[in-house]
Amino acid sequence: MPDETSTPPPAVRVRGITKRFPGVVANDGVDFEAGEGEVHALLGENGAGKTTLSKILTGLYRPDEGEIELHGRAVQFDSPRDALDAGVSMVHQHFRLVEAFTVAENVVLGDHRGEARRFRLRPRAIERRVAELGQEYGLAVEPRAKIWQLSLGEQQRVEILKALYRDSRVLILDEPTAVLTPQEAESLFTIVRAMANDGRTIIFISHKLHEVKAVADRVTVLRAGHSIGTVSAADSTPRSLAALMVGRELEGGTGAASKPRDEVVLEVGDLSAEGDRGEHAVKGVSFTVRAGEILAVAGVAGNGQRELAETITGMRPALRGGLRLGGKELRGGDPRAAIRAGIAHVPEDRLGTGVAPGLIVASNVVLKSYRGRDHSRGPFLRRASIRRKAEDLIRRYDVRASATTVARQLSGGNLQKVVLAREFSGDPKVLVAASPTRGLDVAAIETVHRHLRDAAAGGMAILLISEDLDEILALADRVVVMYEGAIVGEVDPKATTVNEIGLLMAGGARA
Repeated sequence: MPDETSTPPPAVRVRGITKRFPGVVANDGVDFEAGEGEVHALLGENGAGKTTLSKILTGLYRPDEGEIELHGRAVQFDSPRDALDAGVSMVHQHFRLVEAFTVAENVVLGDHRGEARRFRLRPRAIERRVAELGQEYGLAVEPRAKIWQLSLGEQQRVEILKALYRDSRVLILDEPTAVLTPQEAESLFTIVRAMANDGRTIIFISHKLHEVKAVADRVTVLRAGHSIGTVSAADSTPRSLAALMVGRELEGGTGAASKPRDEVVLEVGDLSAEGDRGEHAVKGVSFTVRAGEILAVAGVAGNGQRELAETITGMRPALRGGLRLGGKELRGGDPRAAIRAGIAHVPEDRLGTGVAPGLIVASNVVLKSYRGRDHSRGPFLRRASIRRKAEDLIRRYDVRASATTVARQLSGGNLQKVVLAREFSGDPKVLVAASPTRGLDVAAIETVHRHLRDAAAGGMAILLISEDLDEILALADRVVVMYEGAIVGEVDPKATTVNEIGLLMAGGARA
């Protein structure tokens, strides 16, 4: 007879998982396990193998070698449906949503349980359930809104709602707090712990090491496709975890200190713009950015930051107000005019908007300059010149790829380096950087911060739009806060706190 007092098997166990792709071994004999009722953090640099392992656990990839067990039983997932049926869900870093469908339709898409089977007959019941879940977990989003009309932050909320709706027993969360205020993040941690207390297993992927300390029980670190080890979160420090991830002690500095000058480079005056649903998304916003200054715009995703960035960079026309660059009026609604005037843009959606994912790195680094004499002659591209530029930028920005690598094959950190390399190579006067480190590991964040600091120290005006308040406090010279499309306050980052900014982001008044 089995020993009734014996320790139950882990909820998830993988042994010797290996996955190869052309030219790279993404997972190389990885061992990992997480118990029932445990919050287990998975850490590693971009490209360390976390995403590949997660995709194997959710049936998107099949391992070349190794075994997977759920609750002591060997399983083999031939498709994501198999994983979902086994109770394994994942909130992906790059979302798996159908843009033409509504929020409610996406939440129940592919779910064959009772409510889903009745969906066509009872769509309002599904919408009510989605609204209830959003209210319950602090992830409210309009159930009837189409996905293409939502910000990235709102789309992430839909992904989380999908997993909650399915009542998954094993839930993989990839950067789940990237678009939350500190207060909302604390609330999410409470929900994560409550789910674990109910017996669910949470695999928590985050590059915010203080979050790992706050919510995880144990931490497994991957490096270069190998499992380096598992440690107790309580017995670790952010510094020790970072060193374990990258294999070295990280440098303390973040680049040259910015030195704001008196010269105003960018003036935004009474700017208003519509959102994709025709709503008033930006409401009378005014501010200036000086040469050498980093002005941060803080706010929860969906409060007009994306529309503000797109209006300044010419991707979206203004309803009212205007822009001045170096004292000259800038024609709105014209991206080429913005580029010619000297405005660079690092968009929040680096894969969908920042690059052409199907093109190689060399093509992506000249997307804004291929018409110039250096890279074309009449209708013909000068491919040798383009390749030389790409190889030079790859060296300067330490992109772990070749000039012929297809952009969609890059890790998040390397993809962001490509975007930054392209934008900085145009010698811009203003850089609009939206969530420039979202989803990046600590080493890649360190690199991006250094580039931003160095650019500001060189005289560039930088408008930093971010939901990461630690990032804002580390980089910004001034901070303005957006709520429901309007600027609701300005604070000095040296004389404020994360909670004070978070209160403004949630629509509260400053103390």
